[in-house]
Amino acid sequence: MIPPSFKQDLLARADIVEIVGRYVQLKKAGLNFKGLCPFHGEKTPSFIVSPTRQTYHCFGCGVHGTAIDFLMEHGALGYVDAVKELAQQYGLQVPEDDSTAEQRALAAQARERQATLSEVLAKAAEHYRKQLKGSPRAVQYLKGRGLTGEIAARFGLGYAPDGWRGLASVFPRYDDPLLEESGLVIAQGEGEDAKRYDRFRDRVMFPIRSVKGEVIGFGGRVLDQGEPKYLNSPETPVFVKGRELYGLHEARAALRQRGYALVVEGYMDVVALAQLGFPNAVATLGTACTAEHVHKLFRFTDAVVFSFDGDAAGRRAAGRALEAALPHATDTRSVRFLFLPPEHDPDSYVREFGTDAFERCVADAVPLSRQLIEAARDGCDLSSAEGRARFLAQAKPLWQALPDGLLRRQILADLAQSSAMPVEDLQQAWQGGPAPRAKPPPPDAAPSRRAPASRRLLTGTATLLDRALWLLVCRIELWDELGTAAHDLLAEQPAPYGPAFLWIERHLHEHGPENAETVLQGLLAQQEELGEQGAALLQRVASFHANDPDVDIKRQLHIVLDQLTLAAIKDEWNLLSESGDFDGQAIQRTKELARQYAELKKRLTET
Repeated sequence: MIPPSFKQDLLARADIVEIVGRYVQLKKAGLNFKGLCPFHGEKTPSFIVSPTRQTYHCFGCGVHGTAIDFLMEHGALGYVDAVKELAQQYGLQVPEDDSTAEQRALAAQARERQATLSEVLAKAAEHYRKQLKGSPRAVQYLKGRGLTGEIAARFGLGYAPDGWRGLASVFPRYDDPLLEESGLVIAQGEGEDAKRYDRFRDRVMFPIRSVKGEVIGFGGRVLDQGEPKYLNSPETPVFVKGRELYGLHEARAALRQRGYALVVEGYMDVVALAQLGFPNAVATLGTACTAEHVHKLFRFTDAVVFSFDGDAAGRRAAGRALEAALPHATDTRSVRFLFLPPEHDPDSYVREFGTDAFERCVADAVPLSRQLIEAARDGCDLSSAEGRARFLAQAKPLWQALPDGLLRRQILADLAQSSAMPVEDLQQAWQGGPAPRAKPPPPDAAPSRRAPASRRLLTGTATLLDRALWLLVCRIELWDELGTAAHDLLAEQPAPYGPAFLWIERHLHEHGPENAETVLQGLLAQQEELGEQGAALLQRVASFHANDPDVDIKRQLHIVLDQLTLAAIKDEWNLLSESGDFDGQAIQRTKELARQYAELKKRLTET
């Protein structure tokens, strides 16, 4: 904790005109200084720096503050880092915190290690940039995607040649542990007998930068049809995927100019959209959007638009983004969700329909309040009391994640209206009494479409889910061969199963097909994230014996999925019987379940 007295002493010594003048061309204007605002695009100066007040203020975009605030905004620094940087400029020592000498020494070592890794990654980035200029094939690929040399230079794009040890000519020691720790080199085996080779080969390279502009990792895309199509750096001391956003460093000024951040699903989308007139796009890095991502974006803008494909995977990603955004959805912030047709990503949509059409899509994006209600009503028949009760049960944890304020109250009123319930009764039930209990699902709700918030573990399925996870560990590439219904069936299971299967999906996307041992080690590293039940699950999976080479894993996986689907059908059938609802729709659904049941039983008997 930095003492307030030190902050005041530091600001008293600092000259804000000198600090700002290093980044902005200032001219004397009466008692003050004036220049073009560095935080938004303008042609007429409206940015005023006052030496008497030691503050700055822009009459165009409204930013204002002290020298510390300026360093935080302009340099994307945290408060402590900004204070330390300003103190260093004036030869002051920031008072130490209450940590021990040993803790401070360890922190200093960690900072030194991170700086060293950043230098290694920057050197690799420069090498890849030079290689791009000498590769007509890579240059032609980028031109084919509609990218100019200017945009490639702005994002620092490069090319990793098709060689196993290309970085050996860049670094004095190819066996330097820093190359492995930074994720540039893969080592198989240990000690002197380890075999080392470049992680990125024959790929267009996208440097991943921190908000301060330091290279912290890479994304690589194949030029042809190889797998995996996209490959990211592994997590390192300087690169944590759940915290970083690709393109945020380049988009900082555009976020203020355009007034919102556009979150897309891939770094190629970010670069292509910048080329097409949307420089305010950023992307997560092969992982679901996290609360940390959202918090970081709201440091630069008060409006965020998430763009997803309209398929099932896009809907699942939107659900995770909604959960991440809810704690940050204050009354003065805007969060919206844009769903494109399944056949389009943002790049292809803009190229086919134009920037104006995409701007209209952004303007028509679904607000957070409506997306919350849509997520909660998935699988609910609001024409029945049971369906409305289930809707409210699914909505409650989402609503409770919102910060207190008028938006929270407005959404409570919308939920009450959608459930045909007085808002006072709903408020009493959620804040002054027992929570609504979810009722059986409506007759027309297919098992594979049940919402994750309400899905429970069906009797007798735990062993089957353990088996399904183990089979996917053995052959992770089978995930991509499963259909949407199977993906939903597994991904929407209650914790820890659903999150574990979603990890399988993300890991395959990031790293491509890997052997069972590598996948298992990666999964075991998720124990803390999956919680106590997840740790028990992973211990069970790790204890499974190796599969017999003669066993058809793909066939075994489909048998397990059929058994899980059969259990879901039985469960829905029982719920229909217990509900006593025998109208025409329920009878039709019962017949459909009977048909599916007979078909699956026959298939399982034949196997």
